[in-house]
Amino acid sequence: MGYTLYKRVDKDFDGVVESTISALEDEGFGVLCDIDVQATLREKLDEDFRRYRILGACNPKLAHQGLTEELELGTLLPCNVVVYEADNGDTVVSAVDPGQLVGVANNPALDSIAQEVEERFKRVLDSL
Repeated sequence: MGYTLYKRVDKDFDGVVESTISALEDEGFGVLCDIDVQATLREKLDEDFRRYRILGACNPKLAHQGLTEELELGTLLPCNVVVYEADNGDTVVSAVDPGQLVGVANNPALDSIAQEVEERFKRVLDSL
């Protein structure tokens, strides 16, 4: 998947969600939203779906730098990190590739910010 950074782990789903949030916090990100896709689809559509959480992560300092360079960048924020159950029972953590995300803005001033976010996301994934 060319637009994500991901890691597959053989660990408990709920524990991975907690570890991911903690690792994001260690890297300066706050989780602004936490969407339980499984519960939402059950409630709204009466459909069963695998455990799947979308964490909207934001590093305020880096977001401020990005918004200063590109005011419309807010349409791409926060950066999503997902945690879901794979078919084999593993848990997958997947983060948007910030380089791919800000590439749509076609603003070279964002490249160093995207690189910083990518390095932080890679450390989050490495910690799991």
